[in-house]
Amino acid sequence: MEDPIQIDELKALAAELSSLHEQGEYERAVSVAETALKAAEEAAGPDSLHVARALADLATLREIQGIYATAAQLYRQALVIRESALPPGHLDIALNLAGLARMESVLERHAEAESLLRRWVTLLVRNSGPDSLAVAVALEQLAGECSAQGGYDEAESLYRRAQQIRERALGPEHPRVTLGLDHLADLAATRGDHAEARALNEQALSVREKNLGPDHPDTAFTLSRLAALYDAEGDHATSRSLHERVLSIRKQALGPNHPDVATGLRDLARSFVAQGDRLAARPLFERALAIQESTPGPHHPELAATLAESADLHRVEGEYLQAEPLYERALAIREASLGPDHPGLAPVLAGLADLYYIRDLHDEAETLYRRSLSVQEQSGRPDDPRVALTLNGLAVLLSVQGRYDEAEPLYRRALSIQESTLSDDHPDVANSIGNLAVMYDSQGRYAQAEPLHRRALAIRQRTLGPDHPYVGTSLENLAEAYRVQGRLAEAVSLYERALVIEEHLVGAGSPELVESLENLATLYRESDRREEADAFEERARALRPTER
Repeated sequence: MEDPIQIDELKALAAELSSLHEQGEYERAVSVAETALKAAEEAAGPDSLHVARALADLATLREIQGIYATAAQLYRQALVIRESALPPGHLDIALNLAGLARMESVLERHAEAESLLRRWVTLLVRNSGPDSLAVAVALEQLAGECSAQGGYDEAESLYRRAQQIRERALGPEHPRVTLGLDHLADLAATRGDHAEARALNEQALSVREKNLGPDHPDTAFTLSRLAALYDAEGDHATSRSLHERVLSIRKQALGPNHPDVATGLRDLARSFVAQGDRLAARPLFERALAIQESTPGPHHPELAATLAESADLHRVEGEYLQAEPLYERALAIREASLGPDHPGLAPVLAGLADLYYIRDLHDEAETLYRRSLSVQEQSGRPDDPRVALTLNGLAVLLSVQGRYDEAEPLYRRALSIQESTLSDDHPDVANSIGNLAVMYDSQGRYAQAEPLHRRALAIRQRTLGPDHPYVGTSLENLAEAYRVQGRLAEAVSLYERALVIEEHLVGAGSPELVESLENLATLYRESDRREEADAFEERARALRPTER
């Protein structure tokens, strides 16, 4: 039997929880929610609806904090209680189904999410009719799960049905109708039809600019989606200009410390990195981290994403001592949030593996590369372009160890994935081609390597511009191939071009610049240009840091 006094205490706790939630005081709110859960169990028993509400409230907070695995468990417990205590069509059951489905989706358990969403749609249709706006929302979420499992035709049908509901209810020019365009654009991009995705996003942008104005946050949202498409196509210059506009809008509309501003800073930093301007990216990552540490907080996957990308930057700059703790913290956050086998762990595992490889910790690196590959392949998307990046990293490691028979099929699989999912001129294709060429050089297969080096160089010059660091990398790879064949004059010319690029774009003590100076010094010495060799060796010694 319920204790009236304890029930009054529960109501007071619920009011306090609501207030803290509205204020964004999530850590304090979690403490109150945990107290409310314990009080509900004592007041009404472990299977009461009071306990179900407390579980659902705590699940919502954990979802906001990004602790998704815990949130899923809490939503599931609440659903069990509600299904046993409430009529089958009750609204609380529907809301619980939706919350649990969101978590299953984030955790990449798409079949489970789809099943929950189909139940949710059925309940909503029964309670509010087939043409309610709530049904449109549910249909779109269901479509997303179908798409995630490769059911693109059904996904498109569901998206268009949701779009029709919104157009009938709100009119074709209503801002909320553009949500359907967003989803259809996502589907087109997933299918690899970037032209269709761009057209749909531009249509959504036109509607939002007309109805909301050019400086509205929703307009910025569409601009960021367009920028992401250009990034995926390797057009980082166009993407960067869009990211800059997005960031300006968000700062003005939302304030300098809003989480969306942090996301905009990170996206712009990523664009600078893609263009080779790592010095410009560094302060943007630092500012994004400062915002995200407080909002959404120190345990959220969004913070983990920025930590990992900041670690990537430190790694390529040769700042290994700074990079490692950032990777480790990002990995810990994602494991706590998503579980140990979620594909979201893969890029962090691969980044940490790259770091260990550079530091000659090959056994540790191989373990992490293989774990990264395993969680990606278990997700049911073995042909995702991100899988190709991990395959490349593992193949480079195996190649350096002389395990060429193991490395070559990995390179070829990575290249096959990229050529089927990306354009032939995508920078990631150039990376795979260039790495395969370097392996051929190591085996003395120069006739096979040279055309690959030239193709990688041509792609990078065309897509990234003539002054990008990756162009410098291709020049150096081709130069080294010429050097070992005794074609010293050609090698010197290419190394000198690469050095000009690196002197303009990378940090003074970066590993790339030091290595280029050393390589050019070696070439000068082999070419009997001793004074130049001595000068470049001295420059390299002066720039080489004493501790990494």
